[in-house]
Amino acid sequence: MKRSVLISGGSVAGPALAYWLHRSGFAVTVVEKAGAPRDGGYPIDVRGTATEVVRRMGLLPQLRSAHVDLRRCTFLDADGGTVASVGPRAVAGGVEGQDVEVRRGDLTALLHELVRDDVEFLFGDSIGTLDSGAALGRSGGGGVDVTFRSGRQRTFDLVVGADGMHSHTRESVFGPEERFHRYLGYCFALCTVPNTLGLSRELMMWNTPGRAAALYATGDDELHAFLTFHQPRPPLAVLRDPDAQRDLVAEVFADAGWEVPAVLGAMRDADDLFFDTAGQIRMPRWSSGRVALVGDAAYAPSFLTGQGTSLALVGAYMLADALAADRDHTAAFAAYERGVREFVTMNQALVDNGAATLFPVTAQALERRNAMLRDLVALPSAPPRPAHSALTLPPPAA
Repeated sequence: MKRSVLISGGSVAGPALAYWLHRSGFAVTVVEKAGAPRDGGYPIDVRGTATEVVRRMGLLPQLRSAHVDLRRCTFLDADGGTVASVGPRAVAGGVEGQDVEVRRGDLTALLHELVRDDVEFLFGDSIGTLDSGAALGRSGGGGVDVTFRSGRQRTFDLVVGADGMHSHTRESVFGPEERFHRYLGYCFALCTVPNTLGLSRELMMWNTPGRAAALYATGDDELHAFLTFHQPRPPLAVLRDPDAQRDLVAEVFADAGWEVPAVLGAMRDADDLFFDTAGQIRMPRWSSGRVALVGDAAYAPSFLTGQGTSLALVGAYMLADALAADRDHTAAFAAYERGVREFVTMNQALVDNGAATLFPVTAQALERRNAMLRDLVALPSAPPRPAHSALTLPPPAA
C-alpha cells in the first residue's frame, strides 16, 4: 500500500517535493491556502546544486527560456547620480550559462504543471489542526490526523510543512516563530509599479545610509519596486496591517530623492504589496514524530543571500530521497537532516560574509561599498560562491 504524505504549501518546495515523492511511489496531497497556483512575483534565482535538481526534473530548458537575463545593475547616490553600472554576476557571483533567474510565478507554474496530473491538490484550504500525539512523536502506526480549515478530516502517514518562513505547520508542532527567527536588522517592501522610466532587463538601485530603493525591470513592461531599510528592532506591530506597513515605509522614505516619491505613491495603491522583515529560520531539528519541515519553513536564509529558492529545491530533493531509501520515517528524517544541514549552514552564513553589503547602514560603509562597485566595473564577474554548489546530490531514487 502506498504511503500517504500531506504537504502544506504549493509554492516551490511543496510541488518539488511532491514530484520526487510521487516518482518514488508515494500518494501525495498538496494543500495550498491560495485559490490557484500563485502567478507573478519578484524574480528568483536557481543556482549551483539547485540547477542540477531542476535539470533532473526536466525543467531546465523551460527555465532557460524564461531566464530574465538581466543586463546591468546601476547604483545611484542620494541625488540620483550614477555611482557605478556593472554586470549582475559581478555582484551576485552567479555562473554564466548555468544559473538562471526567472519570475517566481514562472517557476511555480512549471512545477504545478509537472505534477498536477499525479498529485492531489487542495486549493483554497490549509491545515487547521494536527493530531497532537503525532506532532510530539507519540503516534504509533496510525499516522497523522489532520483537520483542515474547511472542516474536512483526513489521516496521512506523514505531514511535511513547506509553508514558508511564517509556517503554520512549524508553529503547530514546534512552537512560536520567535523561538527560531533570527532578525537581520532590515525590513523590505515589494510591489509592481508602472514602468515610466522605460527600463528593460535592468536594475537601478538608489542608496542612502540605511535605506535603499530599487527598480527591477524583468522585461520591457513589468517593473518591480523594492524598498529596504534598516530597523534595529523588528516592527512587529505592523506585520499584519498593510495600511500600517505603507505608513511606516512612507515615513522612512519621506525625504528620499530620485524616483522614490513616485514609488511611494504607487505603493499606496498597489494590490500586490508584500512587506516583511529580513530574517532567517534556524532550528535544531526539522522533524518531530511524523511531521517534517522543508524549505523556508525549516531554514529560510533570507533574501539577502538570494538562496531561498535554491535551498527549497535542494531540500525537497534530499527529503524525498531519504524517504524513498528508508520506510522508517524517523531514520529517513534523520538522514535528510544529516544530508542537508551543512549546505543550509553555509548558505545561511552568507549574511555574515558580506551578503548585506548592498545595503550599508552608515555613510562610511556606503562609501566602501561604492568604492567596491567602482572596482567591479573593470572585472568580468565575481567568482561563484562555494556555498551555492557545496552539496553533491545522490542519484535519483529508482
